[in-house]
Amino acid sequence: MVKKYVLVSGGVISGIGKGIIASSTGLLLKTMGLKVTSIKIDPYLNIDAGTLSPLDHGEVFVLNDGGEVDLDLGNYERYLDVTLTRSNNITTGKIYRDVIERERKGDYLGKTVQVVPHITDAIQDWVERVATIPVDDSGEEPDVCIIELGGTVGDIESAPFVEAMRQFQFRVGHENFALIHVSLVPTIGSVGEQKTKPTQASIRDLRGLGLTPDLIACRCEKTGLDEGIQAKISMFCHVQPNQVLAVRDCNSVYHVPELLKDQGMVDYLWKRLNIENTINISAPLKQKGIDMWKKWNQLTSSQERLHDTVTIVLVGKYTNLQDSYASVVKALEHASLNCRKKLVMKWVEASDLEPEARSANPVKYHEAWQDLCSAQGILVPGGFGNRGVEGKIAAAKWAREQKVPYLGICLGLQIAVIEFARNVCGMPEAHSIELDENTSTPDGTENSRLRKLYGGGSSVLERHRHRYEINPEMISKFEAKGLQFVGKDETGERMEIVEMADHPYFVGVQYHPEYLTRPLKPSAPFMGLILAATGDLESHLASL
Repeated sequence: MVKKYVLVSGGVISGIGKGIIASSTGLLLKTMGLKVTSIKIDPYLNIDAGTLSPLDHGEVFVLNDGGEVDLDLGNYERYLDVTLTRSNNITTGKIYRDVIERERKGDYLGKTVQVVPHITDAIQDWVERVATIPVDDSGEEPDVCIIELGGTVGDIESAPFVEAMRQFQFRVGHENFALIHVSLVPTIGSVGEQKTKPTQASIRDLRGLGLTPDLIACRCEKTGLDEGIQAKISMFCHVQPNQVLAVRDCNSVYHVPELLKDQGMVDYLWKRLNIENTINISAPLKQKGIDMWKKWNQLTSSQERLHDTVTIVLVGKYTNLQDSYASVVKALEHASLNCRKKLVMKWVEASDLEPEARSANPVKYHEAWQDLCSAQGILVPGGFGNRGVEGKIAAAKWAREQKVPYLGICLGLQIAVIEFARNVCGMPEAHSIELDENTSTPDGTENSRLRKLYGGGSSVLERHRHRYEINPEMISKFEAKGLQFVGKDETGERMEIVEMADHPYFVGVQYHPEYLTRPLKPSAPFMGLILAATGDLESHLASL
């Protein structure tokens, strides 16, 4: 079977938007009827992202097979509506581990094991193997594999992967391999002049390493590329003008696929990869792609016309880096768009809500409480460690007592139960052993709103990333006071969903529903929060 590969690399600076451009490219090809998969290459030595701090690397995304991976794989799943595996995330650690294990078993027959060819061969073999794994409901091998190379071209860490991709283009053949290089065109000085030198230098480095870009995606400010800049980049970077794309800042990342399509990306890749003559696309897949693009256009066009807002306050402990909650934000955006509301997010650092903050930093303390009090809905996401826990408990107490819609995820569920145990059940010392191992009182359906939002079924599959659970010995005490555990695991011992009946929307879930959200299929718990925050939940449930 013919397989097409599109490599997305980046230059000048990190965090330039390779993930969104890779996801958008995959989406555009999928709307043409192709089956698309994605691979993210992370050059760090960690085996996976599971032990990385959210403040250092952003959110850890969890896949269906339990793989803890880079947040860009979340973008791939959301844009392409696919289910990836942990093998779709390649790290230096994984590659070196596999090569060393093979060396120990004697697979290299006494040869000196080196970066070239053994590491580079292992990278190429991994890509070819993973590119064949079915990722959608068709159960068939993908036609196209989008490969995002993390980091910046020229980094020491990226060197083996760049060399592997240089070799890979010859392994698979010219018409089966295309390269999109994402670069920065900064605006400098009071006159706002755009500079092409960083892009020229980045392309020179790339060519020096043996890779030639087919498309140059130029990240620039809202104006796009100034007159003459496209021609200048074309001349100095040895590409045609139509191979230089202006990727300006948009109001929403959901506009990026349209931006790329309007500049001829699909037409160029279609010819460059000779797709028409090498891949047979079935009529049902073509129609499915057309329908997908129509829905995507409706989503983005409706977003521009939204005027009614909904204000959600996220109370977290990693709010200094908002990428720590990337999937949570996307889930809120998807639900808000589906409810035809413009999302207004306010970020509250949990520790700023605690009594100690009143004396340590009174301005932040009062600002945090002002934001919390103005919320139409409150969300407490997952997290680890003691810092900010009392602030989260205070937020849950406010939401419960003031009847403000509340959604707690993972730790957010535990916070809700701890607060209820302390202030309703008369257990002032109640806590989690995770947070206080010496605590004396550890915490452990038909009418459920969340069950109705999920479609009324008796079970649902979601992804987890947690360590502690509600103490089953305490369940009867909590339920007697009105906190109902409406969802449990298949054994009936682990509490998965908690609700409060006499509250507009007070929900906690032990799993992470944000991992399964899609722009066109928002997550049920988030839909419930937005609907409740706008006063539309009961009418929505009645219509189901």
